[in-house]
Amino acid sequence: MTVLPFHSDSDVAAALAVVSPHVRHGGLLAYPTETIYGLGSRAVETDVASLARVKGGRKGKPFLLLVSDRGMAERHGLQFSRAARALSDRFWPGPLTLVLPGGEGALPDSLRGPEGGIAVRWTSHLGMASLIGQLDQPITSTSANRPGQPTAPGSGAIVREFGAAVENGTLLVLDGGVLGNLPPSTVVDCTQASPRTIRDGAIPLRDLRGAVGSLAP
Repeated sequence: MTVLPFHSDSDVAAALAVVSPHVRHGGLLAYPTETIYGLGSRAVETDVASLARVKGGRKGKPFLLLVSDRGMAERHGLQFSRAARALSDRFWPGPLTLVLPGGEGALPDSLRGPEGGIAVRWTSHLGMASLIGQLDQPITSTSANRPGQPTAPGSGAIVREFGAAVENGTLLVLDGGVLGNLPPSTVVDCTQASPRTIRDGAIPLRDLRGAVGSLAP
């Protein structure tokens, strides 16, 4: 089965039995998040390379990580500055991606961006947070589209766009329904003493500053 329902708690529990061996053997996932559909893999070098081949055209644009809680990020060596901790306290789980230092030896260097950090988000999509928690490992994430094309709004569009990978069993699709035209996560670089916004998104800068004051970008 290449498309699995992913709406209810029972769907998530049933999906785990299929997803766990699939990703353990290097398989890729398409899945809903709190913003858009994503494509992902285990955070290991071979699987990240496989994801890059299926996605296409991503040189110099590393994938981010989805985690089920802040402890998962810390267990993989990612380091939270005072600003990163304040931002994550206020906006995680949710559509805020933080670029953090650390992770050497625990996470693939191919996930590291030009600022030297790795982008990570505690997703507020309850199904994905539960699945990642039960897998007990982060899942990489990139938008479910070919470069330059709009993000697929649902499982049908993903199957059409990535048909070869679905048909050969490389890509397993979790069907969480059709998602609206939502902005992606806001991305904040926390690798230096002063955080800075890399990408505007679902959380406006005024909300970041209103919540954590001088610790916001």
